[in-house]
Amino acid sequence: MRIGELAARTGVGERSLRYYEEQRLLAADRTPGGHRDYPERAVDRVIRIQELYAAGLHSSKIARILPCMRDEDGGPSLRATPALVDELTTERNRIDRMIDDLLRSREVLDDVIETAAGDALAEPDRNRYEPEGVPRASDP
Repeated sequence: MRIGELAARTGVGERSLRYYEEQRLLAADRTPGGHRDYPERAVDRVIRIQELYAAGLHSSKIARILPCMRDEDGGPSLRATPALVDELTTERNRIDRMIDDLLRSREVLDDVIETAAGDALAEPDRNRYEPEGVPRASDP
């Protein structure tokens, strides 16, 4: 398939697909006219690359991980090494810390929302946000 079709099927821009190829994350054959020709399995590969980027991994780490993963289901292949397992464990721990931080942030926001919603019902005029120390237009 041509690059435009791969982009359409994966929702990833052609520029990103070219970058993936530069970084050796994705491979394409060339037609006699020099156009990229991707195999059907490239769709799964691009989706897997996007998942790894979304997890916060950078392209050089993704390049080391991809040969150890099956594209079709993301499961491990037999190429994983103990060193890669250690790296991936470190990455998983980093992601877990990020999730914990986000959950704490969400709890704080929930408390603020709950308090603000209660205040808004009790005092409708307090519905507006006004930073402290900034005079209101109605102040002399």
